[in-house]
Amino acid sequence: MSPAATSTPRTDAGDSSPVVHATDVTKVYTRGSKPGRIGRLLGRSDPPSVTALEEVSVAIETGEIVGLAGPSGSGKSTLLHLLAGLETPTSGTVQFQDQDFSALSRRQRIRLRLEHVGIIFQHFHLVDSLTARANVALPLVELGVGAQKRRERAETLLERVGLGDRIGHRPRELSGGEQQRVAIARALATDPTLVIADEPTGELDTETGQRVLEQFERIADDRAVVLASHDQPTLDITDRVIRLRDGAQAESTQLDA
Repeated sequence: MSPAATSTPRTDAGDSSPVVHATDVTKVYTRGSKPGRIGRLLGRSDPPSVTALEEVSVAIETGEIVGLAGPSGSGKSTLLHLLAGLETPTSGTVQFQDQDFSALSRRQRIRLRLEHVGIIFQHFHLVDSLTARANVALPLVELGVGAQKRRERAETLLERVGLGDRIGHRPRELSGGEQQRVAIARALATDPTLVIADEPTGELDTETGQRVLEQFERIADDRAVVLASHDQPTLDITDRVIRLRDGAQAESTQLDA
């Protein structure tokens, strides 16, 4: 669980099998519930549906930072949710280390996600009443880790992201950039093999955003990282960018080292 040095080259992604692999995934959302037998007799039709993602395939490997780009409504957040196991596809498969998310029970998916996936939400999702240390330790509470080990792990991670002097502060006492770094530390609490972030610099100024991006570069050596963003500086730190348009994959671009 030691931090990766900034100067250390990231693992060659080509030497490993995918951490998560989505194959021909489609996600359709239905607005409202379908009519029952009586409803159909009365002539009621099925509710409208929206296809958020259509037949998209992507594989993410250890040591790789992958960017997801596209305009609002292109399917970035939906794909993130599928890769993280927050949702299951309408069709197609998402395999996480050879386990098909759709074949797992809800309880099994939650356990797998807690142990192996770190999620950084766009709006941080910190608990206002808890200190930075307690927020970082939350995933460990869910896994039943003892209080002393939770405390030590949370403090180590907050030191790593440069918040050793903010351990006892609550979210309202932290700046936006500091809250984002707490969210990054929380995502690393269980030492996940996959970290995903939705617009990680969307609410930050340029200088603060750059410091946050440096954190992602540090953690990417021994895990897979997926960043959904429309922000070019964020996409610039990735190894490749997958661009979505209207729920479909438009292109995948390998960036120069």
